[in-house]
Amino acid sequence: MGLPDIVTREEWLAARAELLAKEKAATRARDALNAERRRLPMVEIEKEYLFAGPDGKATLFDLFDGHAQLIVHHFMFAPEWDAGCPSCSAFLDQIGHLAHLRARGTNFVAISRAPFTKILPFKARMGWTVPWYSSSGDDFNHDFHATVDEDGRTVEAPGLSCFLRDGDRVFHTYSAYDRGTDWVGSYSSLLDLTALGRQEEWELPKGRSSALGAPAGSGLVRYHDEYEE
Repeated sequence: MGLPDIVTREEWLAARAELLAKEKAATRARDALNAERRRLPMVEIEKEYLFAGPDGKATLFDLFDGHAQLIVHHFMFAPEWDAGCPSCSAFLDQIGHLAHLRARGTNFVAISRAPFTKILPFKARMGWTVPWYSSSGDDFNHDFHATVDEDGRTVEAPGLSCFLRDGDRVFHTYSAYDRGTDWVGSYSSLLDLTALGRQEEWELPKGRSSALGAPAGSGLVRYHDEYEE
């Protein structure tokens, strides 16, 4: 195994300072990219999708659960499989308490093509509490490119899709797949994918930080049991 070079503390500090300058530049570039993502136009969803969940059938609108935004994890779990994708499972393992997302008006759910009768025992085995729905028999996965047909075979793709609602109207704002989700996992990185972002005053474009009246800034982050509904 090749290990890092061994140097003096002074040499390490100099190298670390040089890297830190590059890291700060990358952070500023990421902030600019996130702002550009929030400026993307959106598409109204006029097609009706039906999902199977713990309370029976649910529409895409229902999955918002009263929140302004919805993040969908396209979890790879084909109907013929007996368990979910290990990589998708590792991703879902890192999703923390949803209170921090919901405090910013954003819900998070997983959706797979497997029937709900297969999802339920696997979810119990993994110990997850994240809402998980089946799109079995529905066009949702195909329409949002989480399932594609290539050379006569059906191929699953992991990904995330973001939706925004305005009253009863639902809009698709963003999707990312495969390596495009590598950096996502914390609640703040998930919010960075959405049209309203973290809703903090420094974010661009201006005017979205107060859209939900949600707490903004790390100084107002609460323990997950202290947020008001």
